[in-house]
Amino acid sequence: MLSLFPTTKSDPELAPFRPALTFSFFNALAWQIGIGTPMVLFAEQLGASPFQVGLAYSFVFILTPIQIVSTVLLPRYGFKAVMLGGWRTRSFFLSVPFLLAFVALTMNGEQPWMVHALVGSVFCFCLFRSIGAASGISWFYAILPASVRGRYFASDQFISALAGVGTLLTCALSFALLPVYVALLLQYFIALVGSTISYYSLKKLPDPDRPVAISLGTVLRDTPRHLFRRSPFRHYVWLAVVYAVISTPIPPFVAYFLKVGPGFSAGQIMLFEVLRYSGVMTAAWLIRRHIDLRGAKPFFLLALGVQAGVAIYWWLFLGNGFGGAPGISAAYFFVGLAAATWGIAGLNFLPKTMNAEDRTLAVSIHGAVTSFIGGLSPIVWGLFLKTGDGASRAIDIPVFRWFFVSVFAGAIALLFLMSRLVEDTKTPVTPVLIGNAILRPFRAVTDLVNLIDLRHLNRAKPDEPKPSDQQSDR
Repeated sequence: MLSLFPTTKSDPELAPFRPALTFSFFNALAWQIGIGTPMVLFAEQLGASPFQVGLAYSFVFILTPIQIVSTVLLPRYGFKAVMLGGWRTRSFFLSVPFLLAFVALTMNGEQPWMVHALVGSVFCFCLFRSIGAASGISWFYAILPASVRGRYFASDQFISALAGVGTLLTCALSFALLPVYVALLLQYFIALVGSTISYYSLKKLPDPDRPVAISLGTVLRDTPRHLFRRSPFRHYVWLAVVYAVISTPIPPFVAYFLKVGPGFSAGQIMLFEVLRYSGVMTAAWLIRRHIDLRGAKPFFLLALGVQAGVAIYWWLFLGNGFGGAPGISAAYFFVGLAAATWGIAGLNFLPKTMNAEDRTLAVSIHGAVTSFIGGLSPIVWGLFLKTGDGASRAIDIPVFRWFFVSVFAGAIALLFLMSRLVEDTKTPVTPVLIGNAILRPFRAVTDLVNLIDLRHLNRAKPDEPKPSDQQSDR
């Protein structure tokens, strides 16, 4: 049985890449707090409107184009320098919420300028995260031997999930036991520690040869062809865009509503988040055992059916409190189940829509289009969800019910369209691998933006030393 972090005794092939798994563990602490539900609850505490919450939550998606442009840095500076630069700089902006919580604690309350500072810090965090992420998966792909990639990504998923759920439970406990700003101080201290350790873990990894990136001119020339010329890829990518539009706003706005509407505590909402990730992990455990045999299509349909059911529940709850806390718990669980089901199916189906020559660009286009357009959805709905009297800590319930009507209608329309999807289940295709994809299905699509020729990185050199011999702190 493999240990959580491989050693030379438990897994000698994977042991040289132990720092990469340490990075995965501590990085989960940073992003789970910095751009997840704790950030949404902090924004609400500072008096954020639904628009401001939607805007902050969307930054990680709508800044995806920065990730595309940043790939031009890789041939000049290399994988390691680009990712270290992005991760080092983003860490500084985690200190802003920490200081805001400290000031609010010592000044006995929030000030009007604080929510603007928080939203600005999230923007900068996501901006430099996008720059560093231009290197991420391709860097690991370049240094990992083919014989250990499967074990590495499986370990990455498990370790990240463990850290993520542990972080959610810690946040729930801190909100339950501590004054709100003391709890937020503790949480952002954990995020800063996680970000710092993850950065120094990255520094221990080897730096491979600099890659050959696809030119932005090629991207601009070929992107319209892939998006608008009739093909299996075009058919799938626009369906995926619709799913991103209806699913992305659910987590932030539901958390915000539960706090300002029925008045659930921050600790209770964090426990609901734990249930959402329980749904994610349940889906990952069940689906991966069957998707190779059954294909992706049945799981697309399952995800959409569950999403439609969730929309019906929230529409009823917003009307009369149907189901209460047990119903909310179930809804959170099934939101996670649906998201992970769709995500796993998509990672297995996407390679079937393109030939090998176009795969790098097509995958990048899929990631960019779905994350960017899906990320606009919370911003747009945030404008409509503001109450007519201009109150900041409130949400327009009738409009929110219409939001879930749109989720239901979108899911039913996609059910009809996906049922007509043609899938080749007999020809085996290697699924797209993304670290952390199962833990964060709502954001994993942003990691699909990587304009690097992976076939070039995969070519082994006869005199290439083993990864353990290449490790440096360059």
